Amino acid sequence: MARIAVIGAGWAGLSAALALQAQGHVLSLFELASQPGGRARSLASEGSGPPLDNGQHILIGAYVETLDLMRSLGLSPEELLWRSPLQLTDAQGRGLRLPKGPPLLAFGRAVMAASHWPWAARLSLLTHSLRWALSGFRCAETLTVRELCRTLHRQPYAELVAPLCVAALNTPAEQASAQVFLRVLQDALFAGDGSADLLLPRRPLAELLPEPALQALAAGARIHAGCRALLCAPDSGGWAVRAGDSVQPFDAVLLACPAAEAARQLQAIAPDWSTQAAALRYEPIVTVYLRAEGRLPFPMVALQESAEAPAQYLFDHGQLGLQAGRFAAVVSGAAPWLERGQGGTAACAEAALAQVMSQAPQLSGLRLERAVAEKRATFACTPGLRRPAARIAPGLWAAGDYIEGPYPATLEGAVRSGRQAARSLHAELAAVAPRATH
Repeated sequence: MARIAVIGAGWAGLSAALALQAQGHVLSLFELASQPGGRARSLASEGSGPPLDNGQHILIGAYVETLDLMRSLGLSPEELLWRSPLQLTDAQGRGLRLPKGPPLLAFGRAVMAASHWPWAARLSLLTHSLRWALSGFRCAETLTVRELCRTLHRQPYAELVAPLCVAALNTPAEQASAQVFLRVLQDALFAGDGSADLLLPRRPLAELLPEPALQALAAGARIHAGCRALLCAPDSGGWAVRAGDSVQPFDAVLLACPAAEAARQLQAIAPDWSTQAAALRYEPIVTVYLRAEGRLPFPMVALQESAEAPAQYLFDHGQLGLQAGRFAAVVSGAAPWLERGQGGTAACAEAALAQVMSQAPQLSGLRLERAVAEKRATFACTPGLRRPAARIAPGLWAAGDYIEGPYPATLEGAVRSGRQAARSLHAELAAVAPRATH
């Protein structure tokens, strides 16, 4: 079989490498960081408790490829992930709760039961949702989420749609692609029973996929951790990769590094692809870890965002079986805070602390533990965005949550991209091999 280099051990690279290994290829996996996981990784532990992650992540029941990959590694999503029907309520229990059952019926029942909204607001949301469903969850590519919802009642827009948009796309509703948002709604809320279920990690991110994947790959692949790998020009019908002082030949290469790094490496080899990847803009996420006494009514509650209250959601790690007394406030679309300069992350953390004190009064003794800023957490998912294709050249493919596809930058998007790129690369190599024997 072919000799293949996978550059990058994030969720996309690991997914691709596992698929290529299963197809019998000879693999070399290169990762610049000392640990796998990319932008969904665990940080080095600073104390006795479970390590912090570089950000609080949410999975949902519609993440079928991610859940399948976990099971293929012998992992149990039922044990590693806390599962519940979707519930978007505040710390006082007010909000939207989806009951079990067929998605359309469950959503309708949940909206009608949202008694904190007037009847006009509930009917407006149901009418708009039905209109989106009848349109096949399609709209003009130029629309933003705010424009899509211009006639939606202000309460469900402000309390449900806008925070759901920034959580799913990490892009404010005023700037976010309505088409991508509708695709997320379609797959999450209306794809089938359990598709909208919340799946919250019970263990550090490293244990959900990165570490088990690396262990599985180590059985046959060459793992190069803490090693910068640079793609070189085509080499005798294949490609070459420079790692350290050596240059190694490969039949094919799959780039699964961040978009900016892939763009740099491909400037001379594939200038058009490089330009498109380099043009992507990014949105940051800040996760503010807090310590406190008490507990929330639900492992995840919604927070009311404003100009001085940056976080959209608060997570209770004690209820997830992680570390009791640890909470995580998530600030998606955190650019306005980080643009304040060097002290932006600290200011964001202080504002989130004050916000939690005000909106979650059942927690006492609140204090900051650590704030983690992922400055390029996701690409900005804006209307009409053109993303790079997976195929770059013969024997040269790319994978990542930024690659062309219907989803925003999510774990599921990364896994799907990696697995699909691996399948396509395998098919390309298989098609070339018979011709080479003649």
